Amino acid sequence: MNKIALYPGTFDPITKGHYDIIERAKNLFDEVIVAVATSIDKKPMFTLDERIEMAKAATKHMDGVSVVGFDTLTVELANAHNAKVLIRGLRAVSDFEYELQLGYLNNSLDDTIETVYLMPKLNHAFISSSIVRNLLKFNGKTDHLLPPEVQKIIRGMDSCTLQ
Repeated sequence: MNKIALYPGTFDPITKGHYDIIERAKNLFDEVIVAVATSIDKKPMFTLDERIEMAKAATKHMDGVSVVGFDTLTVELANAHNAKVLIRGLRAVSDFEYELQLGYLNNSLDDTIETVYLMPKLNHAFISSSIVRNLLKFNGKTDHLLPPEVQKIIRGMDSCTLQ
């Protein structure tokens, strides 16, 4: 039986920190599904389709990794894909309280689903999508923060999209 993990998030955009978590999860599970949330409440810079395209581009060479978009409860998506594990990344202590609360919430909705928290490598621990978005707004350097495939997609976009 394949061990399937779901890694949900907004991925606005997917960063080297996210990529690092995907690599770590892939070492633990047979299949990792990167689940890109619609996240209208967060008012993402990139459309759902753009974020899915970036996630697919960043992970296309990784066997056992797939990307899906979703606009449902995370546990519903996990059940639809037979995933019994949710992956969440922890960069700093400030992430812990929110992520722990979210893990308990998901477990209260479906107690057969476990949450596994993974830390990125230290050199990626400071990276967040919001930092990247702020740099993009000012045409700042992001090469060291984004997978090359994502950097290429963003650089090919109309500058109006990045405002």
